[in-house]
Amino acid sequence: MEAEAASFETSEMIATFLASTPLLSESWRLCSQANTTAPGSFVVDHVGDTSYVAFSGVQTVAGSDPSFRGLVPLNSASNGLFPLLHRHNEGEEPAMVHAGFLHLFLTMYSCQTFQNQMLAIIEKSKSVVITGHSIGGTTASLSALWLLCYLQSTSSCLSVLCITFGSPLLGNECLSRAILRERWGGNFCHIVSKHDIVPRLLLAPILSLTPQLNLLLKFWHLSMTSPQFGNLPIPLPEEEKTNFFFFVLTYVKASAEAEGSAVSPFWPFGNYLFCSEEGSICVDNAMAVLKMLHLMLMMGSASSSIEDHLRYGDYVGKVSLQFLKRRSFMQGELPESSYEAGIAFALQSSGIGSQESVATTARDCLNMVRRMGRTRPPNLNCANLAIGLSKINPYRAEIEWYKASCDQSDDQMGYYDSFKRRGALKREFKVNMNRYKLARFWDNVISMLENNQLPHDFEKRAKWVNGSHSYKLLVEPLDIAEYYRTGMHHTKGHYMKYGRERRYEIFDRWWRERKVNDEENKERSKFASLTQDSCFWARVEEAREWLDNARSESDRMKLAELWVNLDMFEKYASSLIESKEVSIDVVAKNSSYSLWMEEWREFKSNVLRFTQFPA
Repeated sequence: MEAEAASFETSEMIATFLASTPLLSESWRLCSQANTTAPGSFVVDHVGDTSYVAFSGVQTVAGSDPSFRGLVPLNSASNGLFPLLHRHNEGEEPAMVHAGFLHLFLTMYSCQTFQNQMLAIIEKSKSVVITGHSIGGTTASLSALWLLCYLQSTSSCLSVLCITFGSPLLGNECLSRAILRERWGGNFCHIVSKHDIVPRLLLAPILSLTPQLNLLLKFWHLSMTSPQFGNLPIPLPEEEKTNFFFFVLTYVKASAEAEGSAVSPFWPFGNYLFCSEEGSICVDNAMAVLKMLHLMLMMGSASSSIEDHLRYGDYVGKVSLQFLKRRSFMQGELPESSYEAGIAFALQSSGIGSQESVATTARDCLNMVRRMGRTRPPNLNCANLAIGLSKINPYRAEIEWYKASCDQSDDQMGYYDSFKRRGALKREFKVNMNRYKLARFWDNVISMLENNQLPHDFEKRAKWVNGSHSYKLLVEPLDIAEYYRTGMHHTKGHYMKYGRERRYEIFDRWWRERKVNDEENKERSKFASLTQDSCFWARVEEAREWLDNARSESDRMKLAELWVNLDMFEKYASSLIESKEVSIDVVAKNSSYSLWMEEWREFKSNVLRFTQFPA
């Protein structure tokens, strides 16, 4: 029999945790309080070292203005409040969110009361639960994202958990990827009742939903603020409700069957805890979430899909008890493995296990998640890459040995100039081949990352951030040497603008966005083993051209511009050398930099002796 796999979803651990704590009940209690006492606002409560912030679902999205109906780039539309979520790969759209929901959050954020409350929580609490019902859930999600971004720039150890109830989808697939890349998926748990139509609404065309949505919001607002909401009539006629239900269901089904195609621009993120009268099931795979949104809704009706939006109090009260109970599926034929038992348990908890056709589809959905995890899991690819990295280490070691021998050579040219002026020696040929082999490995890493074959937080892992940075510092000087040795700067332009490989720019970003420890801020007592600016030699080559041009330049304005460039580079290089951020090969007697410095000082001395330039 096939080896036993882990649970079909790691998110089950989050569900078990929530079921065994008062987090769900406390969150819903605060959401109910916010709905009835603070429409359009939020309430705050403190339980020990934990603070709760609950946003009211009684809010109105600016639907009359078309500019609030679509998706907008998160970073450009939010005044830089989400700096960690704006990065995206070349050719990929940025992280985007619903414009109306973002407008609600920004309005809330601009309120001084909100900022004061959040700062107080950051200073005094050990953890914060941000929650919201309905549209309040989108404000809660954006508040949690803002807070997570903010905490990255501080030394705070505050833990953040966002729990939403019946929240609409918030943003696009790139937002989901950005959240996974920052390792924040586990910070979000979206509670969705079995037939609630609101979490599914935005899978249908937004403009087509506006009239019905306005009526639904009016009904829900009345319901949530009235103690007699159970007796309020639903304002939609039965025929219109039915048409509306099947309209949304059609698009939910299309999204579930699309296998990742862009039927709707909206995309789930985080964990989804689906609740029914029978219990609950938790999934974190986005495609599985879309399929469950469809399978559970198709078993509902027009009335139940609307009324279910107000029943979260009933579901929350049952989750803790029913989630931990043993189920009747153990009667009769026993499952083949604990994995199959878990699947059966999940199907019964979702309330769709009794209908064989639907249960079969749901079983296939959960098994699909398992197959994806076993046949092409990002973590396994990452582990195989680590093996590949160990296999190419000898190539890097040979280049390091070559650098050491160049630095100790009697010609005192150093690493860069020795490779640039190399002849047909076997040693240099082997170093050049190793350069190509290392480039091929790292280009493959980037290709796998951009094709979603590696964990979303891959570029945050120290092993790969440090490894790519060391590779860049060691090998890019050789790339620069080869570029100028073959005269590419004459045909294409200088390396910095026209010749630099994209992988180095990506590695620069990884290195800039890493967490810096105290050791890195200490002053150096000796020269670095590798020059910390991997493009230093490209800057030297540009400075050499500036100096050659300055010698023959008769136009005073152009000469002044060249003088400024040369003076700025001298100061930059001197600061690196003074702080010992360069390798010893930079200051070698016959290196390109040392020879440039001699020529520059001589030229500067002659200019200043015979003219008043520069002013």
